[in-house]
Amino acid sequence: MNVEGIKAIYFNEMRRTRNTLLQSIVSPVLSTALYFVVFGGAIGSRIQSVEGVDYGLFIVPGLMMLSLLTQSISNASFGIFFPKFTGTIYEVMSAPMSFFEVIVGYVGAAATKSLIIGTIILITAAFFVDLRIAHPVWMVAFLVLTCIAFSLFGFIIGLWADNFEKLQLIPLIVITPLVFLGGSFYSIDMLPEFWQKVTLFNPVVYLISGFRWSFFEVADVPVGLSLAMIAGFLVLCLGIVWWMFKTGYKLRS
Repeated sequence: MNVEGIKAIYFNEMRRTRNTLLQSIVSPVLSTALYFVVFGGAIGSRIQSVEGVDYGLFIVPGLMMLSLLTQSISNASFGIFFPKFTGTIYEVMSAPMSFFEVIVGYVGAAATKSLIIGTIILITAAFFVDLRIAHPVWMVAFLVLTCIAFSLFGFIIGLWADNFEKLQLIPLIVITPLVFLGGSFYSIDMLPEFWQKVTLFNPVVYLISGFRWSFFEVADVPVGLSLAMIAGFLVLCLGIVWWMFKTGYKLRS
């Protein structure tokens, strides 16, 4: 394995985060604080608890997932799109590195950034609510798997996109609505029976449900199913990236 090549890509991407610290770190934290003020304060004053959990606490996993998914996709997609845009992607492709080593470098950096943001959001949440985590090991497992899976998904978007508009298209019109409709701020048991069944077709429901279980032992779907969905999505994304590198899709033009 070309460890030096992986390190070069990884640290170059992490350096870019330091250069855009305000956008990469501060912005998500401020957004989270605003969500707590609006949802935790305004709505929380009317909804005291959900499934026995204080509403301010209940929304913490959903807020973290909202930031993790969007940041993972954004970091990974821009990380690979920018070399395509500038033409330096050909230097990466001509280097003695396999597709897996390139992925480890780019996706590893994107996932690391998202984990840092997730940790900061968790610390920020502790200032607003009396935070407790029932299963910290499982919480970390869900956190890492989600960051890696959606960083891979962002990597695919970065390879597919031809311009900056396409780069933002899927996160804006697909991912964000799915997160908001995936039980980030409510339990799907609060919905009418018909909409409960419709919501189960939303894959984000399984991510948020499993993640919330690790905090409060409260879940909308079985935890094993949540893990299977995340693992399956990760494997699917890895297969798509392998195919894109093998065929040169959007890379050889």
